[in-house]
Amino acid sequence: MEIIFIERLKKARKYIRMGILLALLACVLFLIGFGLLFTYAKVAGPPPLSVPQTVTFYAQDGSVIGEMSHGEKRYWVPLKDISPFLTAATVSIEDQHFYQHHGFDGKRIGGAIVADIKAGAKVQGASTITQQYARNLFLGHDKTWERKIVEALYTVRLETNYTKAQILEGYLNTIYYGHGAYGVEAASRFYFGKSAKDLTLAEASILAGIPKGPTYYSPMDHLENAKSRQKLILRAMVRNHKISQKEALSAQTVALSFGTKPYIEKEQLAPYFVDSAKAQLINELKIDPDMIKTKGLKVYTTLNPSLQKIAEETVRSTVADYSDIQIALTAINPNNGQVQALVGGRDYEQSSFNRATQAVRQPGSTMKPFLYYAALKEGFTPSTEMKSEPTTFTMADGVSKYTPSNYNNYYADGPITLAQAIALSDNVYAVKTDMFIGEKKLIETAKLLGISTPLKEVPSLALGTSGVKQVEMANAYGILANGGKEVKPSFIQRIETYDGQTVYEEPIQQKQLLDPKVAFVTNQLMTGMFDPKLNDYTSVTGTPILKQLSHDYSGKSGTTLTDSWMIGSSPELTTAVWSGYDDNREMTSPPERKYTKEIWATFMEKALRNQGASSFSTPKGVVGVLVNPDNGKLATSTCPVARLTYYVKGTEPTEYCTEHLHHKKVKKVKPAPQKHWYNSLWDWVR
Repeated sequence: MEIIFIERLKKARKYIRMGILLALLACVLFLIGFGLLFTYAKVAGPPPLSVPQTVTFYAQDGSVIGEMSHGEKRYWVPLKDISPFLTAATVSIEDQHFYQHHGFDGKRIGGAIVADIKAGAKVQGASTITQQYARNLFLGHDKTWERKIVEALYTVRLETNYTKAQILEGYLNTIYYGHGAYGVEAASRFYFGKSAKDLTLAEASILAGIPKGPTYYSPMDHLENAKSRQKLILRAMVRNHKISQKEALSAQTVALSFGTKPYIEKEQLAPYFVDSAKAQLINELKIDPDMIKTKGLKVYTTLNPSLQKIAEETVRSTVADYSDIQIALTAINPNNGQVQALVGGRDYEQSSFNRATQAVRQPGSTMKPFLYYAALKEGFTPSTEMKSEPTTFTMADGVSKYTPSNYNNYYADGPITLAQAIALSDNVYAVKTDMFIGEKKLIETAKLLGISTPLKEVPSLALGTSGVKQVEMANAYGILANGGKEVKPSFIQRIETYDGQTVYEEPIQQKQLLDPKVAFVTNQLMTGMFDPKLNDYTSVTGTPILKQLSHDYSGKSGTTLTDSWMIGSSPELTTAVWSGYDDNREMTSPPERKYTKEIWATFMEKALRNQGASSFSTPKGVVGVLVNPDNGKLATSTCPVARLTYYVKGTEPTEYCTEHLHHKKVKKVKPAPQKHWYNSLWDWVR
């Protein structure tokens, strides 16, 4: 017996040694495997945490004016800007050992296996927050072994390369909370109308329960289910010593309202402007498309909300409700090209077509300042005279004829000065000027001023028969107003990523495009439309709105059969207003043509009501002299009217007016003709 016992003991020792050896081998293999896994995680490096994020657009005052999503409405916020109630609630219900494990909770895995065996089916999950984060970032929700292995590898890489705070921040910003809201910030705004940092315990404990089943636990769809899970979460928070029992009971009794705060479906301000800013972001600034999609960009725009409200209200109150005429308005800071306000149509819901930036319309006489800048460069002065009379021009082919006409066929039937021609919008003078300096000069000047729409080289171009875009016209007038410095229409000042990294800053334009002296003189010629001293065979074109104006302005109106324009500037603001029909039908009633001037005058006066009086700065090399506006000669004490007129130094008149030395001649102004419906059917109007 003793021999048998000894033999068995020897065998037992052998098995024990083998077991110990196998255990040691297993430990070694485990350590090797762990080492290889750790090495893999380090070599592979941190996995990219890129997820679609919503781009947010801000006005100058920091208010949100629009958004752009990429299939998932998400705003990435740092952990410090998330309510501690929400982080505690999430960790307590989703992964209470989150800060102790390294991506996998062995105790929880074991418990889940036992529960599943007892139930004979999968009834309990064991995924940690890190595993869920890996799944949200890189994987689908299919339950294959291949997916689980890849998930495990991503989990190791996350835990190896990121801190717990970074993992929790990422998880909270990627998890789905239902109703199209991804991440805590979007969910907080959607359900409670507030930022995630402002969530109360009651709100946070409701929100933390939704990811378990976004539809089943949505408080907007199934409040009873949401409240039941809230209790479970609050008990877990008490158990984990995050809150007291008293706080938990109090939170359960708080009556909450959902989806009724300002963040929910709030009215969008300046939708046409936001569309333009989006277009600039995507098409012009060359920002990496992946960055636009995944970096939660904060786009700080040039929009002035106060001016935008004035613009929208002015259009709304001026145009008759029953009319289907369209209006576009662009207001630009002439000193930097920043678009301050923009109206692309009367109703964005009915038509998102942006008439300020997309429509190509005939500008009428608003082309004339470009022509006269070119003429001044070619030797014209404000005193240059030409006859205003019916004229037929023979084209270069020697056969074709062109006969422009003035408004209501009114003519001076004698010479008028350039200063009068632009103030009265004399069409014959304009075409004569264009033919005299060469038709290419107007096109070259327009291009220099930023008009990119192709222009036709025809005599009628001087009268605005070739289509242009309003935003370009506003910018061109701004260049004339700022003394000829290059500016370009811009909607975006600065762009930052969600974490504050600046990726774009609007460049400062300082290039001198125009001769500053000639630009100033041109701009001063444009003040003539508001000066009755230039009245002659008809009144200056700004007469209908003169009583409304209290600031110094330069400007020009323009009208064709289908389009009406008014563009003008103060030193601080340039505004273009257009009206017309989308189907290009003619405007047959006088009120339709009055809208642009009325809207322009009302908008400019309200926009500048808090501004002190300011004047355009006179550059060196420009002189102002008193002249008789009838003939452009130096005025004497006997002249009935004397007007201060500016010239490039050396081009000012030297001859004195002698017409009134022996008698005082009072200028006669033809009375305004009686208005009939057919008066508005003119060929080309000023």
